[in-house]
Amino acid sequence: MNKWKMLLVSRKFWAAVVGLVVILIKNWQPDFPIEPELLSNMIAVIVAYIMGVAVEDGLRSVRG
Repeated sequence: MNKWKMLLVSRKFWAAVVGLVVILIKNWQPDFPIEPELLSNMIAVIVAYIMGVAVEDGLRSVRG
């Protein structure tokens, strides 16, 4: 049960969920007002955020 709680409070998990929702909306509604360039930029920012949080978590676990 502890793993589920950790997942639900994870910033990386929720960033990935937001990215997935945006991609799914754009695929199901092609006329959704997001240009492909903006969508790819949004996904790049989400990936960078997830990687940054992962590095932060990794450094925190190394320090103690």
